[in-house]
Amino acid sequence: MSRIWHSLRQTLLAVLCDRYAIVVMVGAVILYSFFYPAAYRHQVAGNLPVLVVDEDHSATSRELLRKLDSLRVAHVVGQPADLQEARAQLEAGHAEGIVLIPANLERDILRGHPAKLVLLGNGAYLGRASWVLGSVADALGAFGREAAVTQAAFMGAPQAPPVTLVQRPLFNTQEGYGSAIVPGVAELIVHQTLLMGIGVLLGGRRLVLGRRLQFDLPTLTGMALGFGLIGLFGLFWYAGFTAWVQDYPRGGNPLGQLLGGTLFIAATVAFGLLVGSFFRTRERAFQYIIATSIPLFFLASLSWPAVMTPRPLVWLAQLLPTTSGINLMVRLNQMDASLAEVSRELITLAVLLVLYGALALWRLHSPKGTEGIKS
Repeated sequence: MSRIWHSLRQTLLAVLCDRYAIVVMVGAVILYSFFYPAAYRHQVAGNLPVLVVDEDHSATSRELLRKLDSLRVAHVVGQPADLQEARAQLEAGHAEGIVLIPANLERDILRGHPAKLVLLGNGAYLGRASWVLGSVADALGAFGREAAVTQAAFMGAPQAPPVTLVQRPLFNTQEGYGSAIVPGVAELIVHQTLLMGIGVLLGGRRLVLGRRLQFDLPTLTGMALGFGLIGLFGLFWYAGFTAWVQDYPRGGNPLGQLLGGTLFIAATVAFGLLVGSFFRTRERAFQYIIATSIPLFFLASLSWPAVMTPRPLVWLAQLLPTTSGINLMVRLNQMDASLAEVSRELITLAVLLVLYGALALWRLHSPKGTEGIKS
């Protein structure tokens, strides 16, 4: 046990004393947490397609249709016969939203009864969905106020608005693109900087020794614990402090985040030790990160839906800790998911931990190993 703690301290000192490692593993994480979200403060979307299912076929519904089609953000691209057909087109990517005008809308308004409208959005692209739903909601609100005037002409006394739209954003409380994308990218930043730091230290050590690295089990265990502590610091810096400063949705399931985040970082460390064992110089780590960051971003289904990704790539993505780790942390932190609801991601990360841990042992373990990573 003392040898494990000695290796742990030695690893942390190596990170602190190596200017490249400390900048990558700690400095970059902190700097990114302040500067990266700034790029997502202002987003504008326009001319996004919307479907209208008109079950009323009245003068009132046609007037509503004209109002929707005159919006700058959205325009009506079709009028499917029913909601099922509209949903199929939405899932196929032909539209960003659906407005359902139920039967008897005009009759209910003229009789003074509350009328209802259904508004559905495509959650695969949260930035677009936010703009479409918000703009259509404003148009429906204006329509409701005009309908109140018409209703008052028949009823005599002022009436409550016949069409009431109640908006309750569940997880993206600010309904912005930054709130949707930044919390997920944060996990990718932690993953990549951790891998880069591990690669820098292993590559630098191998360059000094001039041969393949080999460590005994206590030394390798202490190294993994040291890297894991640094990774957990970065992960919870984003999930806690950064989410609070930037006012992103947060704090959904703290205990779940502790368990899931630890598993994600452990799988990342195992993966990093395996990949880093192949680096002959520290520069290889930077080359690896530059080459893989964007593919990992897309394979995690963060900005590109999995339903539109080729199946072989979806299967390949399951071998990467980022795929399950990003979705796991977003659901636990932003969406208040229970452990049962993220059980698939937890199991996947556990399997990856065992897989990459075994491969890292095969690459790096030797009973007569070296003394570890020195500062």
